[in-house]
Amino acid sequence: MKKGFTLVELMLVVIIIGVLASLVIPQLSGKAERARKIAAKADIEANISSALALYEMDIGEYPQRLEDLVSDSSDENGSGPYLKKVPKDPWGNLYYYKYPADHNKTYDLSSSGRDKTLGNEDDINNWE
Repeated sequence: MKKGFTLVELMLVVIIIGVLASLVIPQLSGKAERARKIAAKADIEANISSALALYEMDIGEYPQRLEDLVSDSSDENGSGPYLKKVPKDPWGNLYYYKYPADHNKTYDLSSSGRDKTLGNEDDINNWE
């Protein structure tokens, strides 16, 4: 007598795995998107904002571009660089920066979010 699994048993295991995957994967994908939003908010509110504040304290005004935070010749005292590289949001896009600001007193800083289009409801910014 041969020992092994029958086709019915194998199909049953495949169906069970499929059902479990269909329940778990959507929950994980939602958590990943939420984590990306939290990371973008942290970048905007803490990481990049801190670098911008340090730049402003050293130079006396905010930079015109985020790329200025990476330069090591930011002033005659050599206070830069303030960041190691130009920051990108968790979706791989550059953050949008505007100085002087349209929405804030100092500067506007935002991520276009998942859809990569600025001005939609999924944007993450420093004025809301």
